[in-house]
Amino acid sequence: MASKRQLELRIGAAAEALDRVEAKWNRLAAGEAVEPERVLTLPDLPALLAVLSPARWALIERLRRDGPLSIYELAKRLGRDYKNVHGDVRRLAELGLIDYGAARRVSVGWDAVRAEIRLDA
Repeated sequence: MASKRQLELRIGAAAEALDRVEAKWNRLAAGEAVEPERVLTLPDLPALLAVLSPARWALIERLRRDGPLSIYELAKRLGRDYKNVHGDVRRLAELGLIDYGAARRVSVGWDAVRAEIRLDA
């Protein structure tokens, strides 16, 4: 059975994300095996909610359920305007939440998205 791919969403400063990358880089340089970073860090809760609006979350869920789709077919299945779906797809792809694949289809490569919101951040 293939391992599940999980994306972790974090709220924090860009410096924290850079610190994680630097630590992994140092471990790689030392010859250690390092797992790929599967973390998306956003600066605050409003930014997270803007990225994962209800419409965008429905888009992700539809892709996960139905598999790779063209943007046109995705918009049709969601009952949304093509232009708006296209914009959402572009933004979600920029952040690594969805992927462009063969034949101009988009898909979700994650089995789970985990978010932790710390109150002391």
